[in-house]
Amino acid sequence: MTYPDELIRTILRTTRRIALVGASANPARPSNEVMEFLLGKGYQVLPVNPGLAGQELFGQKVYARVADVPGPIDMIDVFRNSDQVPALVDEVLALPVLPKVFWTQLGVVHEAAAAKASARGIQVIMNRCPAIEIPRLGIL
Repeated sequence: MTYPDELIRTILRTTRRIALVGASANPARPSNEVMEFLLGKGYQVLPVNPGLAGQELFGQKVYARVADVPGPIDMIDVFRNSDQVPALVDEVLALPVLPKVFWTQLGVVHEAAAAKASARGIQVIMNRCPAIEIPRLGIL
């Protein structure tokens, strides 16, 4: 998957509210590190994990599902196995306001789910990490 740097740069500069699906309280997990990084860069990060729902992670309330996150979301950032992406795309497509971006982390790829989201006007970025792209592109 190749994405132009300018596309990634525009997404990361215009995104403000990120639902981070698969958020973990374990500091050894990449989702924990990425959430802390994104918060430190000024993004509003809304953690999503049914096992931690109602708790707080880095001072942010954890939601069970993306559908439970109040208000519009700019970007869905996915830390889940590739086989779980289709169900997540279906949940996202049922939201009253669709996010602008559906982003999957390194190693997370599902072409059919990406095509479904893209067909509804959502920009899909797969197999990338914003915590890598931000410093690489000199953003924020």
